[in-house]
Amino acid sequence: MSTPAGVPGRGRQSTPAGVPGRGRQSTPAGAPGRGRQVNTGLWAVVGFLVAVEVVSGILQGFYTPIFSDIARHLGIRDADVNWFEAAQLVLSALAVPLLSRLGDLWGHRNVLLVSTAVTAVGSWALAFAPGFSTFLVGWALQGAYVVWLPVEVAIIHRRTAGSPDQHRLTRRSAAFLVAALETGVIVGALTSGALVESTSMTVLLSLPAVAVTVCLAIVWFGIERDRGQASGGYDYGGLAWLTVTLGLLMGGLIAIRLMGVGSPVPWSLVLLSFAALSVLVRYEQGLAARPEDGVAPLIDVHTFVRAAQWPVQLTAFLFGMSVLGAQIPLSTFARTDPDVAGFGLGASAAFVSTLIGVYVVTMVVGALLLPVLSRTLGPRGAMVAGCTVVGVGYGLFLPLHDTTTQTLTNMGVAGVGSGLLVAALPAAAAAAAPPEATGFATGMTNATKTVGGAIASAVFAIALASTGSIDDPTLGTAPLSGYLTVWAVCSVSAFAAAVVLTLTRRTSETR
Repeated sequence: MSTPAGVPGRGRQSTPAGVPGRGRQSTPAGAPGRGRQVNTGLWAVVGFLVAVEVVSGILQGFYTPIFSDIARHLGIRDADVNWFEAAQLVLSALAVPLLSRLGDLWGHRNVLLVSTAVTAVGSWALAFAPGFSTFLVGWALQGAYVVWLPVEVAIIHRRTAGSPDQHRLTRRSAAFLVAALETGVIVGALTSGALVESTSMTVLLSLPAVAVTVCLAIVWFGIERDRGQASGGYDYGGLAWLTVTLGLLMGGLIAIRLMGVGSPVPWSLVLLSFAALSVLVRYEQGLAARPEDGVAPLIDVHTFVRAAQWPVQLTAFLFGMSVLGAQIPLSTFARTDPDVAGFGLGASAAFVSTLIGVYVVTMVVGALLLPVLSRTLGPRGAMVAGCTVVGVGYGLFLPLHDTTTQTLTNMGVAGVGSGLLVAALPAAAAAAAPPEATGFATGMTNATKTVGGAIASAVFAIALASTGSIDDPTLGTAPLSGYLTVWAVCSVSAFAAAVVLTLTRRTSETR
């Protein structure tokens, strides 16, 4: 979820293609009337992108209530559904930096179009998959949608180039996009839950595929064409090392879930991933030092370690631990029968959907609060507030988890902070990046968030599996100590992000 061919001082590239009424730049940047022209065209683009994010939300909410039905449809165990999540995490962690860099090279609208087409292929594959393997491939391909939000933020950042309110407009637009995403999550969850008993699984799974296909048309006709701002060829060597690094890391995390923490195999893979990461960093730095080669690095290490950038990326990593890693444990805790385990809510699947709905609504509230908090606290202060609220929300679970009211309250508090961060992180990364690397910076917030979620997921799986399985309740109930570990990690990671942002505020304040 960039900087425009419209940044002052870039010569003949100062006018984005297709901007209404811009002509040959007869109106200088900042002259009277320029802001109104930018704003008019901007909100038309934002309107189309809002439609895209509604579809993104549908994809994220549609399948969750019907995973058990999908398992029966494919003739697999409920536990095997976890392989879908693992496959998509691997593709997502690789696709985001890959496609974000291509956005800087080819144009962000083009990358949004390609990623939407890949998502459509994956979605249709799910509808007609004859078995587990085909469904797994389709699910992985569908993960290409994870790049939509950062690419959209890059498009908006480009579209507002030359406006004195560029960063404020980008943050406000990002808030609307996140609100649309979360609205789509609710629509998707309610739709699948309502129709699963009244139609065939093929027809049901075709609905999100139709939505993505319509989304493809929206991008094609509604988003103006642009050209990339970065120069040079494509970094195939960097792509290879990134694939090896992420493959080893994700393989190690999956192996921990399968073999247990005591096996040396997973830890060997994790250590090898760190070694591969070291090689990747050196390779990319060497490539950046040889501009005469004409190849731009896939991973812009110089941008990543900027004083204004790395705290944002570290915050995304720490935030991913809760926003991506804690959802399954929260669901299984709510479904746990207190008469059997001594804790839990004993909730039905329908009520779990209600919990998810409350969480999503509060995320929308948090996203819409971003412009207000940014004006009063500053961009960095707004992110500190978001991290703090997330930490408080999960921290409340430690003493208060016995009743439905307590659980709803805790999730609501965490949801407000999460929505604020989902909207704030890409905008903050864009503001802290040089013009030619905006797409890379915004995309990396999703990549680092995904890796953080994957690591947390493995840790949580180990914590919850000490007396049973979180995948198959018939094999035993996870211990309360495991859930307390989950909530503690989520809370501590959020507070740690707040501390990092606070300590680096003076030297890395974004505009």
